[in-house]
Amino acid sequence: MSRAAAFLMILTAWTALSGSLAPPDLALGALLALLVLFLLRHHLDHPRLRVRPLGLVLLFLLFLKEFALSVLAVTATVLRPRLRLDPRMVSVPTALEGEFRVALLANLITLTPGTLTVDISDDGRTLHVHALDCADPEALRRGIAEGFERRIREAFP
Repeated sequence: MSRAAAFLMILTAWTALSGSLAPPDLALGALLALLVLFLLRHHLDHPRLRVRPLGLVLLFLLFLKEFALSVLAVTATVLRPRLRLDPRMVSVPTALEGEFRVALLANLITLTPGTLTVDISDDGRTLHVHALDCADPEALRRGIAEGFERRIREAFP
């Protein structure tokens, strides 16, 4: 992604979060975007990562869906009169290549209530995930591979 595109994305995010198009707010957003780009200048010099915008949108929508379903599941689990949990550590293999993609997968898993990526193997091929309630580890592995992992591959080919 070019620095100009990154600047526009940061400024757009700032504008959306501030909810204001007033010139002073836009100027502050532009200054903050420049500051972020300056602080991240060394990281932006790495080889370009291809991004498919539609794939990125689909990944975000999948995350929102998984987040909502997980919130409901964890809430239902906690509110049960008898707390019946089956917590497990599950090794989840991944076919994703590159630190960015694997880290993104690990973070999406962690941001989903009820799961936490505890460790990533040294070769980046296996994530060690703690699941709050996991009766079927294979279903968890399959869900991650067919969900987040597939969408990450589509968004970042």
